[in-house]
Formats: sequence, structure tokens, C-alpha cells
Amino acid sequence: MEIGLHTFADVAPGGDAGLRLRNLIEEMELADKVGLDVFGVGEHHRRDYSVSAPAVALAAGAARTKRIRLTSAVTVLGSDDPVRVFEEFSILDGLSNGRAEIMAGRGSFIESFPLFGYDLDDYDALFAEKLDLLLKLREGERITWQGKLRAPLDNAGVYPRPVQNPLPVWIAVGGTPQSVVRAATLGLPMALAIIGGDPARFAPYFQLYREAAAKAGRDPKTLPLSLNMHGFVAATGQQAKDTFYGPQAEVMTRIGRERGWGPQTRDHFEAACGPDGNLVIGSPDEVAEKIVALHRLFGNDRILIQMAIGTMPHDKVLAAIDLMGSKVAPMVRAAIA
Repeated sequence: MEIGLHTFADVAPGGDAGLRLRNLIEEMELADKVGLDVFGVGEHHRRDYSVSAPAVALAAGAARTKRIRLTSAVTVLGSDDPVRVFEEFSILDGLSNGRAEIMAGRGSFIESFPLFGYDLDDYDALFAEKLDLLLKLREGERITWQGKLRAPLDNAGVYPRPVQNPLPVWIAVGGTPQSVVRAATLGLPMALAIIGGDPARFAPYFQLYREAAAKAGRDPKTLPLSLNMHGFVAATGQQAKDTFYGPQAEVMTRIGRERGWGPQTRDHFEAACGPDGNLVIGSPDEVAEKIVALHRLFGNDRILIQMAIGTMPHDKVLAAIDLMGSKVAPMVRAAIA
């Protein structure tokens, strides 16, 4: 199983976005050095996040890494242009010698749609049409295509071509059954984000994916599945919780105010740290045990943990990355093997 990290590269209000970006590259470099498999960077167009163009940040990371796979987490495809996305990640693929991936999603925030002139009434239709075009772009260097919401292409050349053929495209979902079925029917790998509740209640989504893939004539065993979750690791479980609680609670409470959720309390947090909770947090032994338990439940091929959330201290994040690669990953791989 692949073990990796993802981040939105949060920046505090009034904070130094440039410094956060430079710290992000240091995190990628260390994750590669300690043997983690994947590093993902999200796309947001808000004051509290520093990356609005994941391909640019990942390209900087490509120059400082050798082995780790580099993915968006996610690319908000509905408010972007698929041709441009494909070109950018083809360049990333060349710079990294075949380590680029696109994780396409509809987006959990809506700021990018008015920013780039899109009507939110077309939210679902935009994603479906642009995903169709993105997948067509992988088939060859010249493309003829027509949709309803984007200008048509007539034997257009799209360059450069990626090292990987095809360039990997994952679908990121947050628990919408229709999105799960779409990914499976198209034969695309799927990443499921779990940021609340008992993970066991999300297991049926993986089963739905496998059933829909088989119904579409695809072999589910050939289609990777990922879990994307929040978590943290430190020398002891108490240290991990004490370090992670403040920044994570602030982010979840702030986002909750926008979405009608209640504030996250310490009691909520402690429950989420438990065996049936959604946080992958604790000492190296505890985190490895949680990842293995999740694998037994889901049969997932990859897990990406979001540790650098909110105002997490950079030195603590680096220490956690070191532990994740040097301690947690070897234990998980040995247990699963």
C-alpha cells in the first residue's frame, strides 16, 4: 500500500504566504527522503491557503525530489480549463520524469467559480464536461472535441505530451454516491476524503465503487482506491494530540461557521482520535495500527494523511514527516505484506 501526505499549505491570517510555500517544498523534499510514496497539494483561492496553482508548487517540489509521486489534491476541474490542466501536469510529468498525477474534484469551496467567470448553476455540468475533455486529451496529441460549456476543438495539437501514457487521473469524492459511480464507470482511480464520523460508515462507498466498476465491465482489482484523512504522529500519542488539536480545531471550527457546523471541542477531538474516529493520530505504533485497521476495513491501495493543517508549527510537521517515513510506513508495509 502507498503511504503519503497531502496538504492545502494553510497560511495564518496576515501570515507570510511565501514562507509557507518555501516550507512546503521542504516538506516535499523530506517526505521523499524518508521514503513516503505520494505528496499531494490542494488548490484553493482563499486568504487562508497559499496554493492556488498546485502544478506550480509541485514543479518546484519535482526539482528537489527523486522518487515520490506528486499529485494535486485536488484540481478544481470545473473552474479550470482541461487543456491548460493537461499541459501543466504534462510539464510536471516531464520535470519529475514520470511522477505526476492529477486528482480531479468538484471542489469543496466555490470561490474559484465566480473568480474565473463560471455560473454556479453549471457546477455539476461543468465538472462532467471538463472531465470528459481531460480524459480525451490523454488519448493522443491531436484532438477533436465538442461540448456545451466550452469552445470546441478541431484537430488541435496539445503539447507537451507527458512521460506517462496515460497521465494518471484520479477522481476525488467526498461521499456522493453519484460521484463514486462515475469514477468506477469511467475506470478511474478514486480517492475518498473522510474528515468526520466513523470511517466504517464510508466503507459501503468502496463496495459501491467495486460493484459499479464490475457492472461497467472493468476489473475492480486493477483500479486503485485511496483514503484521504487528517492525522498526525509524534513520539507519544499525547504529544501528537496536544500538538494537533489547536490548529485542527481552529480550521474545522472556522470552516464549520461557513457551513453550519458546530465548533469542534476537545471532547469531539478526543472521540475522533479513538479507534472508531476519523483522525489517524498518535505515536508511530498507534498510527501504524490505525492505518492497518483502515486497510482491513476498506482494502484501500493508498492513504494520504493531512498533517500540516492550519497553523501547525513547521518544525513539528517536519518531525512528523520523519516519523511517518522512518517508523510508521515500514510497520504498515510489514503488517500488510
